[in-house]
Amino acid sequence: MKDLVSRAISWILVVDLGVVLASFAWFLAAVIGRSMNLNLGLELWYSLWNPLILPAISILMAGAIASGLIGWLGRRFGADPS
Repeated sequence: MKDLVSRAISWILVVDLGVVLASFAWFLAAVIGRSMNLNLGLELWYSLWNPLILPAISILMAGAIASGLIGWLGRRFGADPS
C-alpha cells in the first residue's frame, strides 16, 4: 500500500512538473513574441497565473520538500525510505 501511494504521488509530481515546464515555455514564447509585436497569449498566461500556474509551482515545491523530508526521516530513524 505504501509503495502504491508513493508511486501515485511521484506520478502526480511528474505530471505537475510537465505543467510547470510547459507554462514556462509558453511564458518565454509569449514574452519573445511581445518583443516582436506578436500576440502569443501573454495576457491569457497572466490570467492563468493565480488559478493554475502558481498552485502548480507550489505543489511541485511542496512535493520536493516532502520527499526530501521523508527520505531524511527514513535515514535518520533507520526505516526503509522506499
